[in-house]
Amino acid sequence: MLILRYIGSTALSLFGYLGELLFLMLESARSIATTPIRWRLTLRQVLEVGFRSQLVVLVTGAFTGAVFAAQTYFQFHRLSMETAVGAVVAVSMFRELGPVLTGLMVAGRVGAAMSAEIGTMKVTEQLDALRAMGVHPVDYLVVPRLIAMVISVPILVGECVGIGIAAGQFVAVQLLGVSEVYYVTYMRKFTALRDLDITLTKGFFFGILIVFVACNEGLKTKEGAVGVGQATTNAVVTGSLIILIVNFFLTMVLNIFFPAGV
Repeated sequence: MLILRYIGSTALSLFGYLGELLFLMLESARSIATTPIRWRLTLRQVLEVGFRSQLVVLVTGAFTGAVFAAQTYFQFHRLSMETAVGAVVAVSMFRELGPVLTGLMVAGRVGAAMSAEIGTMKVTEQLDALRAMGVHPVDYLVVPRLIAMVISVPILVGECVGIGIAAGQFVAVQLLGVSEVYYVTYMRKFTALRDLDITLTKGFFFGILIVFVACNEGLKTKEGAVGVGQATTNAVVTGSLIILIVNFFLTMVLNIFFPAGV
C-alpha cells in the first residue's frame, strides 16, 4: 500500500510539474505573439548566456574529444583499426557528446543563474512591483531569456563539436601516430550535413528546456533565501535530468529523419 501511494504521489507530482512547464510555454508563446519583444534585454541575455559560456563549453568539448579519441584508439589499436578513430569521434561528437555535454554545462551555469535571479526577485517582491506597473513577468523575464537561449545554445553546441573534433584529431595524429590522411578521409566519409542538422536540432530543444525549467523554478520560489537556494538546485538537477531523458527520444526520432550511413 505504501509503495502504491508513493508511486501515485510521484506520478501526480510529475504530471503537475509538466503542467507547470506547459503553462509557462503557452504563456511565453502568447507573449511573443502579442507583445513587442524587448530586444535590449534579449541582447543582454545573449551576452550572458552565449558569450560568457564559451570558455566552459570549449574546455568541455576539447577535453571530451581528446579523451574520447585516446580511448577509441586504445581499443581499435588491438584490431588494427586506428584509421577509424576519426569517424567514431566525429559522429559521436556531432550526434551525442557535443549537444548533451553543452546542454549539461549550460544548465549548470546559466540555468542556475536564471533561477537564482528570478527567485530573488520573487522573494523580494520585485515581481509584484512589475505587475503593479502593468508589466507581465513572463514578458519581461522569460521571453528575452528564451530567445537568447534559442540563439545561443545551438551556436555553443557547434563550437563544442568543432573544438572536440579538432582536439581528437590532434591527440590521434600528433600524439598517438595515426595517419592524418586516413584519419581525415574516414572522418569525412562517415560524416555529412545530416550530422550537423542533428546537433543543431538537439541544441535548439535543449535551450528551450533549460530556460523553461530554470524560469519555472525561479517564478515559484518561496521561503526567502532558503527557497532561492532550493530553486537553484532544482533548476540544475531537473534541467540535467530532462536533457538526458529528452536526448534519448530525440535520438530515436532524429535518426529516422537523418539516418546514419555512408
